[in-house]
Amino acid sequence: MSWWIIALIIFTTFWFMEFVAWAAHKYVMHGFLWHLHKDHHIKEPGFFEKNDAFFLIFAIPSWLFIMLGMMYSNSISVSIGAGIALYGFAYFLVHEIFIHQRIKWLRKTDILYFKAVRRAHKMHHKHLTKEDGESFGMLIINPKYIKQELKALAKRKHQIT
Repeated sequence: MSWWIIALIIFTTFWFMEFVAWAAHKYVMHGFLWHLHKDHHIKEPGFFEKNDAFFLIFAIPSWLFIMLGMMYSNSISVSIGAGIALYGFAYFLVHEIFIHQRIKWLRKTDILYFKAVRRAHKMHHKHLTKEDGESFGMLIINPKYIKQELKALAKRKHQIT
């Protein structure tokens, strides 16, 4: 199979996972598996959360696609598994490190999009129950958060001058 088809499958799977993650977050984590996700909204002592179990829930399909694809020489399956794994890595970097600072890297940024992602996630966490949530995605956010960051930036510039 051509390298560009493999790259396209990986790219498409990666972005498809944003919608899978959105739906899982809204309907599963804030639904029947709220008992695993609750400690992510209402912080309990300790570094690990029950919510971290979702790492395995999302890692297993990636592993299966890659393993079975390797066993049966199916590059489409391996590519799908790679796309899921890349999304998982992006999730770790963006959600766990950048947003929640579970590891103290990437603390400050002046990049508008990243500030808007943080703002959107902060609005998600203002709700401490499984109901009335907002902003369930990670990478694709409502443009209103970008507009809010632009207003905040203009206000800061106005205060400086």
